[in-house]
Amino acid sequence: MSDPQILKSAGAELAIFREGPSLKGARTAALGRFACETPAAGAALIREAMAELKAEGFEAVLGPMDGSTWAKHRLVIESDGRAPFLMEPENPAHHVDAFQQSGLEIVSRYVSAVRPADVLDSVTAAPAGVSLRDFDPTRAEEELTRIHKLSLEAFASNHFYQPIVLEDFLASYRPVLKAIDPELVLLAEDQAGELKGFLFALPNLAEGPKPRSVILKTYASRVKGGGSMLANAFHERAKKRGFVDVIHALMHETNLSATHSGNAGGTIFRRYALWGGQL
Repeated sequence: MSDPQILKSAGAELAIFREGPSLKGARTAALGRFACETPAAGAALIREAMAELKAEGFEAVLGPMDGSTWAKHRLVIESDGRAPFLMEPENPAHHVDAFQQSGLEIVSRYVSAVRPADVLDSVTAAPAGVSLRDFDPTRAEEELTRIHKLSLEAFASNHFYQPIVLEDFLASYRPVLKAIDPELVLLAEDQAGELKGFLFALPNLAEGPKPRSVILKTYASRVKGGGSMLANAFHERAKKRGFVDVIHALMHETNLSATHSGNAGGTIFRRYALWGGQL
């Protein structure tokens, strides 16, 4: 991905990423790295970026988004006051006001939920011939390379999906490798050793060195029943390791993961939004 253009004005700053994911098939740029002192200053700079992009032939914008959904994107729009968790986006309320005043509209909504770290009740049968093992930190990049390959397949239907090259994927995970508890990152493999699913979770170190909560960041499966198998094993391990709560993090509100979270007793504590619009 090419380097973004930085726009600055009195009281606001943003970056233009010209290779953003498409909004409804249109040629789309992403507006990220956003900051403003007042809603008016932020909205004015967003409109300035939109005018520049329209003159270049772009047809739509998304934001805030640092280039793609693999990077930092969306704003917190509603919260019950729970402290931010590790790797969660944070923003002052007036950033939301700036996007609202810019003329853009919310095009995607997300939620985070929390539930007790109790073992899940499940009636879904585990897939035959599939077994679970822990992430091997001594082969971290090899393990992540396999997860990357499966992620490209599993998340291809997600909102505003774009594939990510392996090196960028590895770079996004390197900062958190030291925080990984291998028993909370699960790999599901068939008898031939082929990866059929994975679950990535990590302790919520934003709470300090002995966190009470653990973050279920993402999971995916290419076999029926694999997701339930992974989730059940994860919640059981989380409970045994003394965690009190499990955070189901940053789910698109229409995704199956959000439905599963609600069915498992998850309570939404934060809502987020992404804005977009035609030029």
